Amino acid sequence: MHDIIRQLEEKRRLARLGGGERRIENQHAKGKLTARERIGVLLDPDSFEEWDMFVEHRCSDFGMAEQTIPGDGVVTGYGTINGRLVFVFSQDFTVFGGSLSESHAEKICKIMDHAMRVGAPVIGLNDSGGARIQEGIASLAGYAEVFQRNVLASGVVPQVSVIMGPCAGGAVYSPAMTDFIFMVRDSSYMFVTGPEVVKTVTHEEVTQEELGGAQTHTTRSGVADRAFDNDIETLLSLRRFLDFLPSNNKEKPPVRPTSDGADRIEPSLDTLIPDNPNKPYDMKELILKSVDEGDFFELQPNYAGNIVIGFGRMEGSTVGIVANQPMVLAGCLDIASSIKAARFVRFCDCFNIPILTFVDVPGFLPGTAQEFGGIIKHGAKLLFAFAEATVPKITLITRKAYGGAYDVMSSKHLRGDVNFAWPSAEIAVMGPKGAVEIIFRQDSGDEAKIAARTEEYRRRFANPFIAGHRGFIDDVIMPNTTRVRLCRSLKMLRNKSLENPWKKHDNIPL
Repeated sequence: MHDIIRQLEEKRRLARLGGGERRIENQHAKGKLTARERIGVLLDPDSFEEWDMFVEHRCSDFGMAEQTIPGDGVVTGYGTINGRLVFVFSQDFTVFGGSLSESHAEKICKIMDHAMRVGAPVIGLNDSGGARIQEGIASLAGYAEVFQRNVLASGVVPQVSVIMGPCAGGAVYSPAMTDFIFMVRDSSYMFVTGPEVVKTVTHEEVTQEELGGAQTHTTRSGVADRAFDNDIETLLSLRRFLDFLPSNNKEKPPVRPTSDGADRIEPSLDTLIPDNPNKPYDMKELILKSVDEGDFFELQPNYAGNIVIGFGRMEGSTVGIVANQPMVLAGCLDIASSIKAARFVRFCDCFNIPILTFVDVPGFLPGTAQEFGGIIKHGAKLLFAFAEATVPKITLITRKAYGGAYDVMSSKHLRGDVNFAWPSAEIAVMGPKGAVEIIFRQDSGDEAKIAARTEEYRRRFANPFIAGHRGFIDDVIMPNTTRVRLCRSLKMLRNKSLENPWKKHDNIPL
C-alpha cells in the first residue's frame, strides 16, 4: 500500500510540474501565470476538484511515444466562485505549448458534458499553440468535438472564454461560440491565420498584436468583450462578472443584498438633458445613478460606443442594460452597434435576465458605407432580438426616439412590458426640422416661416404626449424618480410568463 501511495504522490508531483521548472520560469518571465496558478486565483480557496490529472496522449508518431506528460497540456475540473459551482479548463502552455491533442480535447469535453448535466457555467482559460500537429486529423477531430459541445451548451449554461496567450487557427472558433470573451493586453492574441500566412497570401505586413491582440479585438473587430492588463486583474474581474450571471437557463440570476434603497430619489437627473436638443450628454451617468451602488459591468466599452451594454443590479437582482450613447455619433444606430446590442439582448433572454433599455436615438446612421455594408439586415438583428425576447422588458425614452429606430429600441410594439418617457422625450417619425422641410417644401426659401413651423412641429409632436395618448408610453415620469419607477416595475414583472409559438428555432437575419 505504501508503494502505491508513493507512486500516486510522485505522479501528482509530475502532473503539477507540467512542462518542468524551466518552462514555468519562461511563463513567469512573460508576465503570465501557469495553468494551475490561474485556477487558484479564479476559484475560491481549496474548492478546486481536479479531474483527469493522469491522462496522457496516445500518439506514437514522430517520437511522441517517448514524450508523455501527465495531464497532457490542460488542467480540468470544477470548483466554486463566491460559493457557486463552475467548471473550468485551463490550458498549460508549458506542456507541448498547450497544443490540443485527442486526449486534451476529451478532457475538455468531459467537463462540458458534466456542466450541462448539472447546470453550471463553463470557463475556458485558453493558452495554446493550436492543434498538435503530430496527431494530425485526431487533433482536428478533438476541436470539432469541443465545437459541438459549445453549440449544445449555448443558451443552457453560460460559457466564458478567457484568452491568456495564443489562440490561433481553428482554436479561435470555440471561444467565438461562447457567450463572452475576455483578453489580456500584450500577452494574448487571436486570429484565424497568422502574420506569416497573411504576408504570403495578401502581401500585408502585420504583427501578431496588430492582427489579433486585445486592442484590436476590443476596439476594431468587436470579437472580445473586455481586455485587462494582466492575468490577475483578468481573473479577479471574471470572478466579479460571474456574480451577475445565473448558473443555467432554468434559474434566475443570484440576488445580492444591498443597502441602496429602491426609493432613492436622484435630483441631479432632472438636469441631465441639455436645453439644446443637439447637445450630447453622457448616458452612462443615468445608468450609474439608476443601478444599485453605481455598480455597472460594461461590456465592449471601446467598440461601437454609440450603444452601451452591460450588467447592473436593481434591488440586488441582475438586469441587462442597453442604452444609446449621445456622446458617440449622436446615439445613432449603425451596423456595429446593432450587432453588439442584439447579441447581448439574446444572451439576457436565454438566461432570464430582465432588460432595461434607455433610449436617445435620432435614427439609423446614413451613408453608402452603412447601406452597402447591409445595415438593413444588421439593424433587423436588433429588432429581432428585442421582439423575440420574453424576459421582462422596461424601456425609458430620455430624449429622441425617431423613426424606425424608435420601434427597434424595445418599443411597446415589440412587447415592451413597461415603457416610460421623461418630459424631455421627443417621439416622432423624424426630427422637427427634417419633418417641416418635407411637409412644407413650398416654404423652403423662407427661413422665418420654416423656423416658425419647426417650432410648431416641436411643440405639437416632439414630445411624449402623442405616444402617451395612444398608450404606447405607460407614463411620463420625472427624471429624479427613475430608479424608483424602474424598481417598482421590475418587482411587478418578477413572475412574468410569456412564451413564443413553438418552433424548432427561429431564423434570425444573420
